[in-house]
Amino acid sequence: MATNSIRLDQNLIEKATIMAKALNRTPPKQIEHWAKIGEIMEDNPDLPYEFVRQAIIAQAERDAGKLEAYDFG
Repeated sequence: MATNSIRLDQNLIEKATIMAKALNRTPPKQIEHWAKIGEIMEDNPDLPYEFVRQAIIAQAERDAGKLEAYDFG
């Protein structure tokens, strides 16, 4: 993945650093996470945050091969 340098507000970087440490991420990965959530929320304004969060988790579980088929019958 290509990377670019951008200027960000120092307050945002400090908040991202605190959250990143708490969630075992790097500050850039924390900012990427926030950006991903923001993009999803803007594209789907009627969805609640918790639904979006659970969808991100489900996608990660699927990518890791940890989901099981659900039997509707």
